[in-house]
Amino acid sequence: MDKAPSMVIEVTVISAEGLLVNRRQPVKKNAYVVVRSDPFNSRSTGIDPQGGSCPSWNEKLVMDMPMHARFITVEAHSGNKTIGSANIPVTEFSGGCLPENYLSFLSYRLRDANGEKNGIVNFSVKARGGKSCCSSSCARPWIGFPAENKASNGIVMGIPVLYS
Repeated sequence: MDKAPSMVIEVTVISAEGLLVNRRQPVKKNAYVVVRSDPFNSRSTGIDPQGGSCPSWNEKLVMDMPMHARFITVEAHSGNKTIGSANIPVTEFSGGCLPENYLSFLSYRLRDANGEKNGIVNFSVKARGGKSCCSSSCARPWIGFPAENKASNGIVMGIPVLYS
């Protein structure tokens, strides 16, 4: 049986802030992060024994990600309890006209099991081995569309810009 095509991603989990247990009590110790590229492929940081509600790890996690994946999931934990999670679209760090090995720094709001805001996680991602349209012949990588207040419903979308 052939293995499905995949790319390698390097996720460096930098830190988190504002982590709460039960929506009121700050995390006291032993926080860690799990990153999942699919249900069968995950990596986790070590435990930060003293960072409390603002732990830091600065730990690189290297893993395979299927080429068909649309999201990676980042989960913050304290002990055996999941504090919050976020689904990160793969388009944030791979594909389009982002060059291979482009380092994206991201911060995402975590949500608890009830969908309530519960902290922020800060990390970077680098995708290796993915196919991209970006080359020296990629003259106009992005086309912008104006957002009107009536059509946007308050949703804002960021578009990465290559800087020389």
